[in-house]
Amino acid sequence: MNIPSTLLYTPDHEWVRIEKEVAYIGITDFAQRELGDIVYVEVDTLDETLKRNDVFGTVEAVKTVSDLFLPLDGEIIAINPKLETQPELVNTDPYGEGWMIQVKIDENTSVQGLLKADDYAKVIGA
Repeated sequence: MNIPSTLLYTPDHEWVRIEKEVAYIGITDFAQRELGDIVYVEVDTLDETLKRNDVFGTVEAVKTVSDLFLPLDGEIIAINPKLETQPELVNTDPYGEGWMIQVKIDENTSVQGLLKADDYAKVIGA
C-alpha cells in the first residue's frame, strides 16, 4: 500500500499536498483500490468556496459512486483537466497525475485533524 509520508490524509481517504497557498487534493491509493476501476470524476464546485467536509464532487467506479469530501476550507480554483478523458489516472497514479482539485488556502487555513502517513496507515490497518 502506497502512503507517501509527504502528504496529509483524512479518515475518508482523501490526501492533501500543500504547496504555498495551494492544496492539491485527491483520493488515496487505498480508496482507489477499494473503489475499483474509476470511470468518471465529477467536480461541479469550481470557483466555489467550501468548508471542510463539504462534498466537492463524486467519483464513479465500476462498483459504485462515492462522494468526495473537502479536507480543508478553501476555494476550488482548478480541476485536473486530464481526468475528463483519463479518469483511470486516479487508479494508476493517485498521488501524481491523478490529483483531482486545487484549493486556494490562506495562512488561517487549519490542517488540524488531518492525519500524517503513520496515523492514516493505522486507520486502514496497514
